[in-house]
Amino acid sequence: MKSIFDLANSGEVTPAELGYYFPAEFAPHTATWLSWPHKEDSWPGKIDTIYPAYAAFIKIVAKGEKVNINVSNEAMKAFALTHLEKARVDLSQIKFHFFPTNDAWCRDHGPAFLINPTATEPKVVVKWNYNAWGDKYPPYDLDNLIPHKIAAHLGVPCFTPHIVMEGGSVEFNGTGTLLTSKACLLNKNRNPNLNQDQIEKYLCDYYGVSNILWVGDGILGDDTDGHIDDITRFVNQDTVLTVVEENKLDENHLLLKENLQLLKKMRLEDGKQLNIVELPMPGAKFYEDQRLPASYANFYIANEAVVVPTFRDKNDQKAIDIISACFPDRKVVGVDSLDIIWGLGSFHCLSQQEPAVV
Repeated sequence: MKSIFDLANSGEVTPAELGYYFPAEFAPHTATWLSWPHKEDSWPGKIDTIYPAYAAFIKIVAKGEKVNINVSNEAMKAFALTHLEKARVDLSQIKFHFFPTNDAWCRDHGPAFLINPTATEPKVVVKWNYNAWGDKYPPYDLDNLIPHKIAAHLGVPCFTPHIVMEGGSVEFNGTGTLLTSKACLLNKNRNPNLNQDQIEKYLCDYYGVSNILWVGDGILGDDTDGHIDDITRFVNQDTVLTVVEENKLDENHLLLKENLQLLKKMRLEDGKQLNIVELPMPGAKFYEDQRLPASYANFYIANEAVVVPTFRDKNDQKAIDIISACFPDRKVVGVDSLDIIWGLGSFHCLSQQEPAVV
């Protein structure tokens, strides 16, 4: 009889066939995985300014779970430690791994962890292909190896579907529904030979879901072609927070209005309507005449806290209050992301949760 390691390597069965599924982010975590930011081209002219906010993010997450950080070498580890020590991070919660990366966006290049609490191997990794959002930012060869390295380190089986997929493009309620966007997943710069039905089959087979919901476009400035984690997020099994733009002159207004109308028509895996909570957008943010994808939806749900990107904007506190009402069991903390967003992503884009098996 073949082991699950053999089955995973051979591709004979899918995780779904073996009872594995991708838990919701609000389910308990064993740890959070990060890749320490080091690519200056991702924050041209201001990478040094992002580290205080990045360290503040780690400090908050580490209060409730372990934080694993991918670094290239001892020098990068030492550099990271100086910033973590300055921020008074609990270093007993931090573990460094010498897994070199090209960039910092662990949500997209990191492993997808699935669980089946009744299985002999209760946790597995799915290693999707990664091509830096349609080959926009080569090289990405090191990033593409990260899931394999983490799976080997943890000693867990690793499934490889051999299609391009990014963690920021998918959102889960943990009970069978996956939310995504057509602008990203159907973009020909990802999987040009696959149609919508074929992509849905991969999603069901390798994320262990049964119900796929599609919105349309992503927000302006998003170089990922419309990741869902800048638009709409599950906060519990049947509730989503979705961003809306009240300013009718803003180019995000109409596309977010259209997405809201789509959400109102959607049904969960049990046939129920979505409970929809509207979240404001910050005012348009620019740097060197480039529109930035600033969105309060790019929050990260940790075990004991929710970290919300803020933008020195009049809507910051309003957004924190709305998100707080959705997470009565967690502390909701705003962390300044105005420098980090110059990299065209924020805290959710930078992190990937490892679920606990409970």
